[in-house]
Amino acid sequence: MRLREPMPELTGASEWLNGEVTRNQLIGEKPTLIHFWSISCHLCKEAMPQINEFRDLYQGKLNVIAVHMPRSENDLNLEEIKKVAADHSITQPIFIDNSHKLTDAFENQYVPAYYVFDKDGKLRHFQAGGSGMKMLEKRVNRVLDEMEKTEE
Repeated sequence: MRLREPMPELTGASEWLNGEVTRNQLIGEKPTLIHFWSISCHLCKEAMPQINEFRDLYQGKLNVIAVHMPRSENDLNLEEIKKVAADHSITQPIFIDNSHKLTDAFENQYVPAYYVFDKDGKLRHFQAGGSGMKMLEKRVNRVLDEMEKTEE
């Protein structure tokens, strides 16, 4: 995906965990962070506490959605996904993407990967890899600041 492109529809999930959301529910009110992860990804598990911190810190100001992107046959086990999600306190909605439908719509190749959309659903920041949480936080704050300025 390129910057300023609209958020793809959140369709094609094998299953949703922790509730289902649509693109229309996410757009209009507040920015959205969509993060791709996988149960076989060590970096994803390491980054999860920071994502959860983000989710809690920006509660009410930022939508946070997880997308489980399988990297191998072993990653397709729904019970294992549920267990890892519980072990890592992933309480936000999780789009299980066993068919890679959303992965393809995002043209995503990485886990972990982070997509920040403004309240209008336009992509404002993309980042991949386990490091760079400070940069991600800066980008989220920039989008939130812009939103507050337009509301004044």
